[in-house]
Amino acid sequence: MCVNKSHFEDSFFPFPLWTLILCSAFIVRTPVQGEVLVIGSNLPIIAAPGDDVILPCHLEPMFDVQGMTVEWSKPDLKPDPSDRLSRVEYVHLYRDRKEVPDMKMASYFRRTELFMDDMKHGNISLKILNVSEEDNGRYRCFIPKLQSRVKPAVVELLVGEKICFGTFLFSTHFQTFM
Repeated sequence: MCVNKSHFEDSFFPFPLWTLILCSAFIVRTPVQGEVLVIGSNLPIIAAPGDDVILPCHLEPMFDVQGMTVEWSKPDLKPDPSDRLSRVEYVHLYRDRKEVPDMKMASYFRRTELFMDDMKHGNISLKILNVSEEDNGRYRCFIPKLQSRVKPAVVELLVGEKICFGTFLFSTHFQTFM
């Protein structure tokens, strides 16, 4: 049995598929009037061991977050299941207008900071000092009480000995992409 193309399109797709895809893209990426979005980086942040890096994260439109909680965490790290008292630990936690160091992961102690003066403009980027290969991974920027459908943003950090930007060659623990 042959299927007539126009019959197939009429019965399964009342309008062209590309129209649906295009409209879906605008629905997902277009904020609701008055909604504040947390924006990270679509590209990984690449660094060599010992570098200081900035993981970009900001709010659109600009929004003062000085009085809000800002959480930076590594979403791929899971709590130790053998430790009943294990709690969430953060790469950086800002609450009540100050850093909360007692909930910070030990490996990030005295190595992270926010741009305090820029928080009134919605800049919640995180600076990490003296990165090492142990810092590789995804970082989640999150504002728990933000009145928005999209609260977190994820930024990936890649740290390696030899980084060649032209061919995406990462010589330590990375694969070569061609």
